[in-house]
Amino acid sequence: MVKHVILWTLKDEYSLTEKAKIKAGIKSGLEGLKGSIPGLIDIKVNTEPLISSNCDLMLDSTFDNEDSLKGYSVHPAHVEVANTMVRPYTASRVCMDYEI
Repeated sequence: MVKHVILWTLKDEYSLTEKAKIKAGIKSGLEGLKGSIPGLIDIKVNTEPLISSNCDLMLDSTFDNEDSLKGYSVHPAHVEVANTMVRPYTASRVCMDYEI
């Protein structure tokens, strides 16, 4: 299996209220992909980091294998969520993929 973990920081221009709505949208959009993308075993978005954190939210997802992860990255449902709910609002993205 393969883990796909992403940490995002939202753009500074948003208020705390706006950031809460954005994070809720990202969580709903990404977690809504479960069951619709081949090889995607689990997907969770954490939107409530501790004050000691230096990011705003985290994606923690699990795939059957590396090919499943590659398929997810170009799957139309994922691309739609990424292009409409994630990329317009994020200032930075860090990703780590690894085998488990």
